[in-house]
Amino acid sequence: MKNNVIEVKNVIKHYGDVLAVDGVTFTVVKGETLGLIGHNGAGKSTLFKMMLGLIPLTTGEISINGAPVHGSAFRELRRSIGYLPENVVFYDNLTGLETLKFFASLKSCDQNKCLSLLEKVGLTHAANRRVDGYSKGMRQRLGFAQALLGNPRILFLDEPTTGLDPEAIREFYLILNELNTQGVTVVITSHILSEIQERVQRLAVLKSGKLHALGTVQELRESVNLPLIIKVRHHCSQSILQSLMQEIALESIAVSETAAELSCHRTHKMEVLHKLSTLGALIEDVVVREPSLEDVFLGYAG
Repeated sequence: MKNNVIEVKNVIKHYGDVLAVDGVTFTVVKGETLGLIGHNGAGKSTLFKMMLGLIPLTTGEISINGAPVHGSAFRELRRSIGYLPENVVFYDNLTGLETLKFFASLKSCDQNKCLSLLEKVGLTHAANRRVDGYSKGMRQRLGFAQALLGNPRILFLDEPTTGLDPEAIREFYLILNELNTQGVTVVITSHILSEIQERVQRLAVLKSGKLHALGTVQELRESVNLPLIIKVRHHCSQSILQSLMQEIALESIAVSETAAELSCHRTHKMEVLHKLSTLGALIEDVVVREPSLEDVFLGYAG
């Protein structure tokens, strides 16, 4: 049986008359990366802060490794948690290395490992440069290094790839994957849905403070019931292709002299592919496009 590292049960958070989080329940298991997605104001950051014990719950329960976040045992547990907030703020007059050593002293971590952490996030070349000369992407890398201080077993990362270029994003997720294999549990938010859809084990969709969906990307695709797009390159007449598809309940079909685009319910996917296979060499190529995470998110959040 998998270990539940994070347990959120019927959590509600009020800010005066505003209901920021409304009855949210989920668990995160050891070594998993859970993606938390939702519109601005959906309750993601509030939920993060409650899981970190930074703000109190109105009602409900949150526990990390069995320790309630509002209990005395959580203070010691915090040492095993890394956090990267959405907006990273540093002292501009310090160098990158001095900044990391400052945070290491606050967390009672080994300062001798700061340089190797900067190397891990690709900042060795800027270790002795003042932070006021860092780009947005470099500040994000430094923030990530700060979150990794002390070899945390749990990471909370709020929009961690903001400002990073494609290569840096790839390196970031390679590090996360490595940490997952070592049993590190990660909760991450991102507005760049195409970036995380193949890089998290499960997704939680928040809307107006409520948890609207929880599951793998494929499970969410199937539950939203969006059509598939099948693109075909062919060498047959348009009438033959249209006639072949008449018996199938398609959402839509558009055929040209050399290409076709079919939209169908996933229950008809294999039937469409079987029909196309009967045309043999007249079919040059077939591409099936599943709904993207953005399509799925809009299906839930629309």
